[in-house]
Amino acid sequence: RCCRKYCRSTFEDMAAHVGASRTPQEVMEHYVSMYIHGNLGKACIPDTIPNRVTDHTCPSGGPLSPSLTTPLPPLDISVAEQQQLGYMPLRDDYEIEYDQDAETLISGLSVNYDDDDVEIELKRAHVDMYVRKLRERQRRKNIARDYNLVPAFLGKDKKEKEKALKRKITKEEKELRLKLRPLYQFMSCKEFDDLFENMHKEKMLRAKIRELQRYRRNGITKMEESAEYEAARHKREKRKENKNLAGSKRGKEDGKDGEFAAIENLPGFELLSDREKVLCTSLNLSPARYVTVKTIIIKDHLQKRQGIPSKSRLPSYLDKVLKKRILNFLTESGWISRDAS
Repeated sequence: RCCRKYCRSTFEDMAAHVGASRTPQEVMEHYVSMYIHGNLGKACIPDTIPNRVTDHTCPSGGPLSPSLTTPLPPLDISVAEQQQLGYMPLRDDYEIEYDQDAETLISGLSVNYDDDDVEIELKRAHVDMYVRKLRERQRRKNIARDYNLVPAFLGKDKKEKEKALKRKITKEEKELRLKLRPLYQFMSCKEFDDLFENMHKEKMLRAKIRELQRYRRNGITKMEESAEYEAARHKREKRKENKNLAGSKRGKEDGKDGEFAAIENLPGFELLSDREKVLCTSLNLSPARYVTVKTIIIKDHLQKRQGIPSKSRLPSYLDKVLKKRILNFLTESGWISRDAS
C-alpha cells in the first residue's frame, strides 16, 4: 500500500513537471511501456527473478484444499433446537460428530529431531488419514445441508414441501424415492429432483405410447376419433359392471352363495363347508391354501397323539394371525383337541 502511494505521488510530480498536457496515468503508461517493457527493461530485468515466493497452497477443490473443510453458514434454528441437536452455531459443529474419535489419530503426534524416515512417514500417514476423515465429515454435513435434513428432523419442512410440490406424489412414487435414497450422497438435491421428475415424465410418456398403440390396434388414426372411442369404451365397462352387479343380486335371490363371490370360482371351493367358506372369505384365503393348511395341521396332530415326533411344515404364507384363527376354528369344529391348539 505504501509503495502504491509513493508511486502515485511520484507520477503526479512527473506530470506536474511535464505540464498540464499529461495526466499521471498517461505518464505512468509511458514509463512502463518505454522503460520496463522496452529495450532497457529487457536488458536489465531478468526473465526469472530469483528468491521469488512460490504459492504452494492447493487450488480450490483439490485433494487438500482448505475449501473442503470450510465451515458452512450456521443453521437458522432456535436455541432450544440447538440444544436438542447439540449444535454449536459459531463453529457449525455438533457435540457428536461423524467418526467422533478421528482426532485421536493425531492428538499424540509430535515431531522429534531424532525421528528416522520410517517414523516420519508413519506420522504423515496418520495425518493423511485424519484429513480424509475430516473431508468425509464435511461431505456428510454438506449432504445434510443440501437435502435440508435438519429441518426434516425438526418437522419444519412439511409445509415447505407442500408448497414446492406442484402435484401430489402417489404411494408408488414415495416407495421409489425410498429405493433411490442411496443415490443422495452422489447427487445434489436439485439433480435428484430433476432425475425423479424425468423418471415421472418417462412413466407418463410410456403410458401415453401404450394408449396410442391401443388406438392404432383398434383402427383409430386421428385424435378426434379417440374421444368417441373412449366414450364408447367407458359405456362398455359401465354396462359390464352393471351386468356383474345384477348377476350377484340374482344369485342372492336364487339362494346362491353370493357372499362367496370372491372364492366361489377358485379350485377347492366345493370341498368346503358353509362355515369354512365364511372363514376363507373373512381371512381372504383361497380354498386350496386353506385345505393344504388344514391337512398339515390335522396330520401333525394325529402324529403327536401317536407319539411320533413331527416337525411343522406350515407354508410360508401362513402368518401367526392366520394360524391362530385356523387353529381356533379347527378346535371349535372338533377336528383337533384343545390341548393341541
